[in-house]
Amino acid sequence: MDDQTRIEIEAAAFRRLQKHLMEDRTDAQNIDMMNLAGFCRNCLARWYQEAANERGIPMTKDEGREAFYGMTMAEWKANYQTEASAEANAAFKDSHG
Repeated sequence: MDDQTRIEIEAAAFRRLQKHLMEDRTDAQNIDMMNLAGFCRNCLARWYQEAANERGIPMTKDEGREAFYGMTMAEWKANYQTEASAEANAAFKDSHG
């Protein structure tokens, strides 16, 4: 496989992951993803922002999140975020605190 094809396939896989998290599984909460997998939508948005910055493209944290989420964080939270359970908060604190 040539490099350009590999890049296109990787980009397609990323877009599918993004769609899955943003459209198909809006019920999957970021804290639960962090507790289970060690990353969440915010991590993916930050990695997107960092990749842009590394290429000389100025992008703030909020701009990276909006690019990944397809909406502002305020909109995402209002539409999809639920209150984390005490157990989820404790698990997060134990593993990331």
